[in-house]
Amino acid sequence: MRFLFVHQNFPGQFVHLAEALRRRGHEVRALTWKNNRQRTPFVTMQYAFEPPEPRGAARHIVRNVDRGLAAARAAQTLQTQHGFTPDVVFGHFGWGETLFLPEIWPDARHLAYAEYFYRPSGADVGFDTEFRPHDLSARMRTLMQQPLIRQAMGTCDAAVAPTAWQAGLMPAEYAPKMRVIHDGIDTDLLQPDPSAAFQVPGGGPLLRAGDEVITFVNRNLEPYRGFHIFMRALPQVLNARPDARVVIVGGTEAGYGGLPAKGQTWKDRMLAELDGRLDLGRVHFVGKLPYGQLCDLVRVGRVHAYLTYPFVLSWSMLEAMSLGAHVIGSRTPPVEEVITDGVNGQLVDFFDIEAWSRALIAALEDPARYQNLRQAARAHICQTYDLRRVCLPQMVDFAEGR
Repeated sequence: MRFLFVHQNFPGQFVHLAEALRRRGHEVRALTWKNNRQRTPFVTMQYAFEPPEPRGAARHIVRNVDRGLAAARAAQTLQTQHGFTPDVVFGHFGWGETLFLPEIWPDARHLAYAEYFYRPSGADVGFDTEFRPHDLSARMRTLMQQPLIRQAMGTCDAAVAPTAWQAGLMPAEYAPKMRVIHDGIDTDLLQPDPSAAFQVPGGGPLLRAGDEVITFVNRNLEPYRGFHIFMRALPQVLNARPDARVVIVGGTEAGYGGLPAKGQTWKDRMLAELDGRLDLGRVHFVGKLPYGQLCDLVRVGRVHAYLTYPFVLSWSMLEAMSLGAHVIGSRTPPVEEVITDGVNGQLVDFFDIEAWSRALIAALEDPARYQNLRQAARAHICQTYDLRRVCLPQMVDFAEGR
């Protein structure tokens, strides 16, 4: 079979699937944005697209339609000049790239990676109104993201979401098309290692398993992933545990919810709010780490904090569990889909700063008490989210039409 993957940042969620299909003898190609810096042998065609300047409430529709048109023109070139007609087109619907591809290849089977369906209430929007008011404008902006997702879901033949909660956000009429298959966690690579060590960059201390280390990982430090709540919990933790160190991983660029006003980053904002209340000699902001160093850091940590709005679940939480971390997660979907409180981790109300402080202190005080949670966390990931034995075979079957 001939497969075409479509993703502005290819390989993205298709990194393992594309290679697995190639090994099975299929012809695999990819269509991606010209600004994508990732290079793989699968990329056959790039489309040119410059995001337009924001234009009011309809800016999301304008941007995605323009991107979809650019992708469709590139697809037409792929067909007419390169002679490639796919049997299966598998794309992420989040940026509009797949909108018009059924017009180019009407006889192909079109699959959608259905990561998230935006709603004006009941999910991320309106969950935390401290920085983003849940007013009419916010709700209407969110509603404007729905029409193109509905079009993508209406024209695809089948769709996949990584968690049941994310799949359940889709309108009921698309339920027959939905499958729940996670991207998969490489549990062979991500194993506990009691001999691991982590050198804090910039001349910081060398941390080893057994040290009092709290880890916190975001792609970008922001409220969507609970950075503000975590930071507010730290003064009490550091006062109670004088040997504790906190290692915070993440960039300072705009994330899912944008940056605060006046040119600040969320790191700036929270450090200003907590000025004089934190021992910054024990709070280490390390930016974005190479993957191997990130894994060693989590292996070293005595407790790993993960918070999120009701939104897309981060790979980092599942990876931490595979590494044998004691994970304390926010009591929000889809975290609750993975962590059972007191069984394979702990859950704390997202907004309860006092409860976060208490839970982190307890985890630092008596790590042996939570060893069973660490073991159960890894076992659950191996049983349910293992890449090679569970998720990738399911995804291959989905792609091949079984």
